[in-house]
Amino acid sequence: MIRQRLGSAAVMLAMCGLAAVPALAQSVYRYKDAQGQWVYTDRPPASRRPPETLTLSAPVASPRILVEPRSGANGITLVAINECRCAVEFGVKTRGSDGSDHAGRAVVAPRSEQVLIEVPAPPGTGEIRFDYGYVIGDPAAIHTPPGPYRAPFALAQSYTVTQALPDQVTHQDAGSRHAIDIAMPVGSAVHAAREGVVINVAHRFFRGGTTQEVRDEANFVQVLQDDGTTAVYAHLQLDTVRVRPGQRVQRGEYIANSGNTGYSSGPHLHFVVLRNAGLRSESVPVTFAGPGGASVVPRSRESLTAY
Repeated sequence: MIRQRLGSAAVMLAMCGLAAVPALAQSVYRYKDAQGQWVYTDRPPASRRPPETLTLSAPVASPRILVEPRSGANGITLVAINECRCAVEFGVKTRGSDGSDHAGRAVVAPRSEQVLIEVPAPPGTGEIRFDYGYVIGDPAAIHTPPGPYRAPFALAQSYTVTQALPDQVTHQDAGSRHAIDIAMPVGSAVHAAREGVVINVAHRFFRGGTTQEVRDEANFVQVLQDDGTTAVYAHLQLDTVRVRPGQRVQRGEYIANSGNTGYSSGPHLHFVVLRNAGLRSESVPVTFAGPGGASVVPRSRESLTAY
């Protein structure tokens, strides 16, 4: 998902190197294991029954959000590039050739770029190092929903909440403290809990588990809400995302299927609302609509119903 990024780079005056993103599997196979659970793999399994070969839809590019160095007559300019359909706050720091520290911080408007700092050209190699980070959203935004959120699945359906405050088994940092995990079988319909504009999606990951190598392989939908916060729906099923960046979704709209991708110990939906707390991504508490217009606070081991 789009979230805080911290980086360090050695930068030459003439060019900027970008890290390559590992290629996703071109072919994905699906079969049921001995327990009747679906298994997804990029290698044909050794079994008597041939697996199903899945044809994936075209990948959706994530918006570029980065700090780019550009050479000029007087040195190096560090420019924040924001291709996202939302405001992004950047922070950058570096040390000049004279040993002095330079820092810049700015909220950059959607789909624009902005100069953060200008650094005198160092002698010799013309190389500098800089660190930068960014957080989605304007720090001035305040979470002001018009009412309780809708539970993020089909009307009249009920599922068990497996983790919510005060439980913090895996939700231990500021960005996940108020997140809610809901046990949903793979393939269950996920619906928008609130209206907004889709700003990023991932839909081609197929692996899941509790190892570090799959931590960043959760399929997700991220929606910019009207008050400047973002809602994230994560661990979605392979290639089931039905929305694309730039699309406005309505409360209750069918947006994807629940799955078990990324860092996950079992099929579930991870739902969280995030705000920029000043170069820090912070989750916020939410309530859901209950019977008769009541507000329901999600609790671990309790059932949640969509109204």
